[in-house]
Amino acid sequence: MTATIMPAKAVIFDCDGVVVDSEGMTFDLLVGEFAAHGLHLTVEVIARDFIGGTMADVANRARAAGAALPDTWVDDFYQRLYAHLAGGTPLIPGILPVLDALEAAGIPFAMGSNGSDEKMQITLGQHPGLIARFGGHLYSGQTLGAPKPAPDLYLHAARALGVPPADCVVIEDSPTGARAAQAAGMRCMGYAAHTPAERLSAVGAEPFFDMADLPRLIGLR
Repeated sequence: MTATIMPAKAVIFDCDGVVVDSEGMTFDLLVGEFAAHGLHLTVEVIARDFIGGTMADVANRARAAGAALPDTWVDDFYQRLYAHLAGGTPLIPGILPVLDALEAAGIPFAMGSNGSDEKMQITLGQHPGLIARFGGHLYSGQTLGAPKPAPDLYLHAARALGVPPADCVVIEDSPTGARAAQAAGMRCMGYAAHTPAERLSAVGAEPFFDMADLPRLIGLR
């Protein structure tokens, strides 16, 4: 017999790599940035070792690996990144039907990102009506002062939606975010289109590969 999946009562999405397809664009930019400061890494290594953190975390890891980044690098890089993303950041395939399914079922949803509020406005704002669909529930771990893997961001989103953590489902694509969901006591679905599934499952996420499968996996149909 197939176990019955209890429908989620609220869903909290990560942003980059889950709603907008911005991770690859960011990694490509980082390859050049690191190389210019003496650290030569491939996109694959950057995707493996740098995904999910804040840009301050990225800078610290890069310096530890040998990059001679200036003190102003984080702020300078953000400006270059924002301009790069403003040139066109596509949506993750299939994400809009997921939002349609949640709205049809009356299930509230929010976004919890380690990216800045400005970054979310730039990437999401390129797609008409998308920001409005979140009903003001766009939350940045940087703004809260407690980025993932701390659970605070997801707990804050759950409180704002008025749903207990145990009834929320988080959609993540990074081990860092999955650890935050686990620490918050939330079920986590790990979007594994670009992240190895075993890295997500190792930190408690349930890997899936196609957004078209997500409504079924969280009990909507």
